[in-house]
Amino acid sequence: MARISIQELTDIRERERSKIILAKSENRARITVHMGTCGIASGARGIMTCFRDLISERHIDNIVLTSSGCAGLCAKEPMITVELLDQPPVKYVQLSPEKAERIFDEHVLGGKMVEPYALARGSESIAN
Repeated sequence: MARISIQELTDIRERERSKIILAKSENRARITVHMGTCGIASGARGIMTCFRDLISERHIDNIVLTSSGCAGLCAKEPMITVELLDQPPVKYVQLSPEKAERIFDEHVLGGKMVEPYALARGSESIAN
């Protein structure tokens, strides 16, 4: 069996903790910015900054903004996943700050998926 590094355990803990925070809190949404090397090279830092600024400027305190590593679709970066309670997660691709702001307004705040920027709806799973 392969060994898991301390960093991998830390990443797993943070990912699972954020799921619990959304499910057991008053948070309306979780936005995950995929920030692997390919995502960062494609502009993910700008997307993260855009969401951070929108949340701050609008004084919103019930949205979890987090990051993850590579989502495995380098050609589709920068990417985010938006999760709202009682809705399937939506993965958005090839983003710009302008697209991110539209997603924030229409999906995160309004609850309506922005179809032109969406790659997939639902969670990925691995069959055993």
